[in-house]
Amino acid sequence: MRLVGGVLWPGFLGRGVPDWLRRELSGGGLAGVVLFSHNLGDEGERMSLAAELRGVGRPLLVGIDEEGGNVTRLEVEAGSTLPGAAQLGAVDDLAATEAVGQELAARSLAVGANLVLAPVADVNTDPRNPVIGVRSFGETPELVSRHTVAALRGIQGAGAAACVKHFPGHGDTHLDSHHALPSLTIGLDELERVHLPPFQAAIDAGVAAVMSAHVIVPAWGEQPATLNPVALGRVRAMGFAGVIITDALDMAAVRESVGAGPGAVQALLAGADLLCVGNPRNLGAAAAPDQDERDFREVQQAIVAAVDDGTLPVAVLERAAGRVRALAASLAEGTAGERMPLDAAAIARAAVTADGSFPALPRPRTVVDLRGRSTLAVDGSTDFVAEALAAGGRVVGVDSSEAAVAALPPDVPLVVLVDRIGAGAGGQRDALERVAAVRADAVVVNVGMPSDNGSSARLPLPALHARAASRLAADAAAALLDAGVPA
Repeated sequence: MRLVGGVLWPGFLGRGVPDWLRRELSGGGLAGVVLFSHNLGDEGERMSLAAELRGVGRPLLVGIDEEGGNVTRLEVEAGSTLPGAAQLGAVDDLAATEAVGQELAARSLAVGANLVLAPVADVNTDPRNPVIGVRSFGETPELVSRHTVAALRGIQGAGAAACVKHFPGHGDTHLDSHHALPSLTIGLDELERVHLPPFQAAIDAGVAAVMSAHVIVPAWGEQPATLNPVALGRVRAMGFAGVIITDALDMAAVRESVGAGPGAVQALLAGADLLCVGNPRNLGAAAAPDQDERDFREVQQAIVAAVDDGTLPVAVLERAAGRVRALAASLAEGTAGERMPLDAAAIARAAVTADGSFPALPRPRTVVDLRGRSTLAVDGSTDFVAEALAAGGRVVGVDSSEAAVAALPPDVPLVVLVDRIGAGAGGQRDALERVAAVRADAVVVNVGMPSDNGSSARLPLPALHARAASRLAADAAAALLDAGVPA
């Protein structure tokens, strides 16, 4: 059982280590844990949890999804105060990206997490992409490659491990693997030419870990990359000798196809080393009070059964657990280098671009929020972006019906908040057209991708493109609303 524990990486419920997890950490040889926002309370609770994990008495891998921009676990209530990838790619200052990587690592290490699940190396080439978008540095392999390397150097130079994700690239999909099983319909030549170079650059730069994606590459077979020996073998063929981590096994792409338990066995046989069991709160209201232990036992028992019946050779487990132990041991000995200067607010301001001009919009403002629900990768639903733009005014949700749009208040400054305005965006663009017909003085704030082959230039209203749904990006956009954009 200790050998099995050495490849398992569960999430858990609560702000302290539950009894079942404490037993697995102390006697079960568990590799470590993944922290989510629900584990991170106030400062005292965070420090207590970090101390408890350090007190296990052996090196652990403690992971956290901390990307800056849209995806944060540490600042989920108020919104991230660090730039995200799209902001950094737009500014294209490698020193700034490295400095953000250092800060991501420092903040993660402060709560006991020594493996940062970043940077995102996906090249966002499909404007319909519902899960990557502004989490990507950009739309070209050259831009994404250089910023991926800068970010991981910052993270690893600050004493944490970086995990580049999501191999072989989630940027050309239009389905979210949290809810479905996406397929890359591009040819193998395009995959190699456009989507793999950032991962190769990260491997060449010494990245500690690579995370697989639950995406199908038809040329590699019918299995998603996480479960596919051809896909994970390609990672090794690129010269990577570190830890291959699966994306969460509780995501629908695995859970509703082969199941998390069988998927865990298949992932190990395919060449994965560390199995991210997932976030026990992803099931929402359907989650049981002990969902964390249920998810863990499902995977654990499936692996034990596969070893017992000979499906899973012990040598596969030994090799995977050995890589995980080696990484944990190296982090226990690591030291942080010199910190670089970082002006996060200046980066966010520089990343905002404007289409069209508009006069200053005085406070308070009414914000019409046309956005849909966030992906499960965004661990929270607090409406800090709309609140920051409203600056004390109202935040309303309006559907695309003409009656709802006509009911908008005529005498207050109006901001329309969107995050999907490209081709195929449907409801948001349609509603935007209706708002423009009623209120030509409104201003759009777009926290998604800024354009789809230039389509944003055809928006019916002036627009600010903030490139992140974060507190930092919202504050930068709010300042421009205050000042106006001259013609």
